[in-house]
Amino acid sequence: MSLLVIGLSHHTAPLSVLEALSERPDRAEAIAASVLGSATATEAVVLSTCNRLEVYASVPAFHPAVAAIGEALALAAGIEEPEGARPRPELPPGDPADALAARAEALADHLYVRYDDAAVAHAFTVACGLDSMAVGEAQILGQMRDSLAGAQGRGQVGESLNSLFQGALRVGKRAHAETDIDQHSVSLVQIALEEAASVLGPLDRASTAVVGAGGMSGLAAATAHRQGVASLAIVNRTPERAERLATATSGGARAWAELPEVLAESDLVITCTGAVGHVITAEMLAESAARREGRPQFVVDLALPRDVEPVASWSRDAPGVTLVDLQALGLLLEGRADTTQVVRVRELVTGEVADYLTRRMEKSVAPTVAALRARAAALVATEMDRLDQRLPGLDETTRAEVGLAVHRIVEKLLHTPTMRVKEFAMEGSGDDYAAALRELFDLEPKDVANVSTPPKRVQP
Repeated sequence: MSLLVIGLSHHTAPLSVLEALSERPDRAEAIAASVLGSATATEAVVLSTCNRLEVYASVPAFHPAVAAIGEALALAAGIEEPEGARPRPELPPGDPADALAARAEALADHLYVRYDDAAVAHAFTVACGLDSMAVGEAQILGQMRDSLAGAQGRGQVGESLNSLFQGALRVGKRAHAETDIDQHSVSLVQIALEEAASVLGPLDRASTAVVGAGGMSGLAAATAHRQGVASLAIVNRTPERAERLATATSGGARAWAELPEVLAESDLVITCTGAVGHVITAEMLAESAARREGRPQFVVDLALPRDVEPVASWSRDAPGVTLVDLQALGLLLEGRADTTQVVRVRELVTGEVADYLTRRMEKSVAPTVAALRARAAALVATEMDRLDQRLPGLDETTRAEVGLAVHRIVEKLLHTPTMRVKEFAMEGSGDDYAAALRELFDLEPKDVANVSTPPKRVQP
């Protein structure tokens, strides 16, 4: 079995594609079920965040798994078949599989593939926040942990992916504990506020509204409060949550029905509701711009799917409004992370990946080595039993000396092949050498399986 990662993120896909994938709350379960149902993977974990969607799988063969995962992602994204797409000749016209294949091809340009060793390196890099839009952010650790727990609960994870994710989580924790990567990274909210100040001027004169009261909205409200904005309004569908966030940030809670009024009053608007569909429409922005009579307004959309209707729908009708979304913020964040800390974390990841691969290679040949030694021990015991039958009067001291001599001979004979199989494992050819040992010493598959499977726990 080999490890495979296929995904797309803010590095490879436009916001519209990521948005399509984020509109289905059950997409992770559906994708994993589809991949495992295709029989091209034995384990699957789907990591889904606002900026990435990745499928981690343990697969027996590369190409069938790539095709199955690509189709599962395309189906989840609901990507339309490209205009003028040719039907595949092996399928009848109008065949649903043909349309799905066309959607998969449309998505393929945005996908990246990491296989085996590269998959391990990618997982560790993601866990450390080096692949995040805000480099060094620690939220990804919790998201990876939740993805693993969900897959474990559904019985979709075995030894391979459990080992990979546990290793990645450990490395991610080390990165934040042993370096200052999280302190030196620039957050999405902070860069958004810097951009807002460049348009609006000092934020201590900016009336501010935060739409939503979830985790990201809470971070935005707290950051805006620390920046000393002139006023802070919290708008949320659930009044109680709006009140709690407003109290924590010295702001004021406003009813959801007052959102149009709040828009017109606010110089800075930050929104992140998690709703499906636009909560701030072109009509609302046009009406707000008219009431503001040309005064500049800065809107930050941190949601995926987007809370604000795309700019092309209202830019002419809402003069003075500047909108930045996750994609724009991602471009602004490029190159902003502290280089020294990034280098330190990358070095940590490199060392941890090497250690992980070494342990995995040694583990792959360990059952064969254990089976070989078990066979040798059984042969020694058999021969000693025969000695007892032929020389029943042999004294214990002599018998012990004979047994020790036989044991030493066996150990010397096994030393070279067992050491060589570990060396070959380090070089990547351990499986072939282990197979040769099994053939030469006539080790049955069940012998290897018996030493690679832990004994069942006996219930008291």
